[in-house]
Amino acid sequence: MKIGIVSPYDWSYPGGVREHIRHLAEQFILLGHDVRVLAPGKESKGILAENHLFYGMGKTAPLPFNGSIARIAIDPMLSWHVRDILQRERFDVLHIHEPLVPGLSLTTLRFSHTLNVGTFHTFTQASSIASPYHLAYTSAAPFLRPYFRRLDGHIAVSTAAHQFVSRYFATDYRIIPNGVDLERFHNDVQPLPEFRDGKQNILFVGRFERRKGTKYLLRAIPMIREQHPDTRFIFVGEGRLRYAFQRYVQRHELQDVIFTGYVSDDDLPRYFATADIFCAPAITGESMGIVLLEAMASGKAIVASNIPGYATVVNSGTDGLLTPPRDSRELANALGYLLDNEPLRRRFIENGQRKIHQYAWPYVANKILDYYATLLDERSVKIRSSRVKYRRRYRSLEE
Repeated sequence: MKIGIVSPYDWSYPGGVREHIRHLAEQFILLGHDVRVLAPGKESKGILAENHLFYGMGKTAPLPFNGSIARIAIDPMLSWHVRDILQRERFDVLHIHEPLVPGLSLTTLRFSHTLNVGTFHTFTQASSIASPYHLAYTSAAPFLRPYFRRLDGHIAVSTAAHQFVSRYFATDYRIIPNGVDLERFHNDVQPLPEFRDGKQNILFVGRFERRKGTKYLLRAIPMIREQHPDTRFIFVGEGRLRYAFQRYVQRHELQDVIFTGYVSDDDLPRYFATADIFCAPAITGESMGIVLLEAMASGKAIVASNIPGYATVVNSGTDGLLTPPRDSRELANALGYLLDNEPLRRRFIENGQRKIHQYAWPYVANKILDYYATLLDERSVKIRSSRVKYRRRYRSLEE
């Protein structure tokens, strides 16, 4: 099968959608499919680059969205490039991630004449009719609906993502989750020796953006230290708020708080292996949380905020603890409780290890391929049916 996979976001910047597409493409290639990835930006390593399977599509511009910055394609030649590639490649399936995002996704959907599948990743708590996200989606829906109708298949990565998108674009969605690379993240990875000094390590991984809730973990540190002075807090990631958080640490004289900056793909599993507890205090905007899967696969106890996307992964009290978002005191209480309770940490880890295999990329990729096959069969039936109707109408005219 020849499969085109489209990302609307700049491939040069790390992000959950990019990682999802990269892993999915690699799994499809391993299974013998012919794959091309279309995205703004460049790919410089891995299977896609080595085998010239990546199309870099146009210049990008930053677009504030959902508490983050999305870099999307803004290029006057984009339509020409997309039409050229689609005519040349003739994909059996075109799988467009975030298909209603302006730029590359909408452009490919506009010009595609093959089977179109869309995956929806976004979630935001646009519960109020006065919410800017609700207003934006409501006002854009009439313009986007003709594009949405061009989709033959609809995937949501979680129940949270499904609930959000179906509010504005109702149809049948197949829920197929994000995956995790169990060859990279597992409990036999060697921890980093510089952090194995008897202190208990609490790990955060993510971009330093408001929606990630980093400040609530920082505020919880003095509360945790009252009962657990031998704790270390490791913050992995980059982002526009990093230096503000570092100044906060200096101003409040917090010791053993480490900001690593960007960490390579090779080193990231070792940071997870180094942790005693993984903490994800995000306040909104998470449709699922790939970092939770990576922590679970790495054999780590999890404390996360009780937001819809995280609740699709963590069953609080069974394989982790969920706390109210924006509540540093409750976050500190949960972390302290787990630090004191090694048997409970072990139980969470064991339950997480049993669960994680349903998120392994080979399993996820095969579920998506099965969905493609179902859609292709349905499309074939529709085409045959339309041909029969056309022949009958043509014969009636001849008579």
